[in-house]
Amino acid sequence: MAINQVLPHPSELPPAFLQEKEPIEVSTQEIATAPAVGAGIFAHGGEHFLVQSPYTEQEHLLDLRTLGAENALLARALARMRSLRPDYATSSYAETFNWDEIIEELTRLVREHGHSWKETSFFIVAFRSQIPPTTVYDDLGALDKVAHAEAIASGGFLKYWFGHPDKDGRNLATCLWRSQEDAIKGGVGPGHRKAAAATRSLYSHWKIDRHRLIIRNDVQSWEIIDWE
Repeated sequence: MAINQVLPHPSELPPAFLQEKEPIEVSTQEIATAPAVGAGIFAHGGEHFLVQSPYTEQEHLLDLRTLGAENALLARALARMRSLRPDYATSSYAETFNWDEIIEELTRLVREHGHSWKETSFFIVAFRSQIPPTTVYDDLGALDKVAHAEAIASGGFLKYWFGHPDKDGRNLATCLWRSQEDAIKGGVGPGHRKAAAATRSLYSHWKIDRHRLIIRNDVQSWEIIDWE
């Protein structure tokens, strides 16, 4: 369950540029076709909109252009995120997913775009739950989908992954956010409030864990720690 630019204005010319000068020939064709600096970072597979969850409708897609470079690059690398083990509902978070592969892809993207990666930390929410046999899983899905669209619209929601309940009804869902502030903002909509209100009746047990993903300068190292 989800626990969940503005283009710069042209600068004013300094007064010296307003004085008459010798005419200078400018190739307007060359200016028109020159690519925007860093534009490639904010497109994945040629598209600005990224599928960042199991939901693929337009309102569930992440617009990479709304992010800074570090966040956009990580969101693209997280497209490779997958579980490595069947007991993800109860296993250690850091050992559950293919983090080495994700960071390897991030390193490749950073080099491909010639980007100087600055140390950045990201906010992770892990929602561990158990549902009783009486819960209709489709009901959970309907609530979750509405909440996810709200979270995407709020901004900074980089990745959403969820599994399927095991034989005992235990499951894991996880969200990666640009910041804790974004996560809080993404969880205040009516869809989230409705989902939260249904928690007691639909789940027999639930727990929220918070982690921090830190990726250091030039992606030289990384770690996942508890959020403090």
